[in-house]
Amino acid sequence: MTLSPCCKLGVGLVPQGRRIFPSLTVQEHLAIAFRRPRHAAERVYDVAAMETLFPRLKERRRQLAGSMSGGEQQMLAIARALVTNPRVLLLDEPAEGLAPQIVAEVAEAISELKRAGLSILLVEHNLPLALRLADTCVILSSGEVVWRGAPHILANDSDLMAQHLGVH
Repeated sequence: MTLSPCCKLGVGLVPQGRRIFPSLTVQEHLAIAFRRPRHAAERVYDVAAMETLFPRLKERRRQLAGSMSGGEQQMLAIARALVTNPRVLLLDEPAEGLAPQIVAEVAEAISELKRAGLSILLVEHNLPLALRLADTCVILSSGEVVWRGAPHILANDSDLMAQHLGVH
């Protein structure tokens, strides 16, 4: 199997909509995706680390991914990207369609990854979640950056939020 250009560059992708393989088990997803870090000194995200980050995955190890809840599938999609041992994790709408309790679990996992030093690029329409997780916020309009700054500045600028995000 050849690596995609993104994987070769060290980018792990968690796509919008999860894109899991319904006929594979959790264990099979993680085994297929696993890639050793380039250097011995780099942190290793392996199956054991993913089962610690997402204990539900340990419970569901032999379960077909297609029979899991949407939240469990999202945890699997994140774990699958992490076991590629990326330098940067790109999360595209990780909270989409999830129950509030699952959003909180996913947010805690993302926070834990940040604390561990993983670089994360988050694309998220759930503004409170994005503001809570981000170190820097970027607003795009028609593919152009129209604003960049700290989350607390964005959260406290109602004119900016109304103009670019439709939030009043």
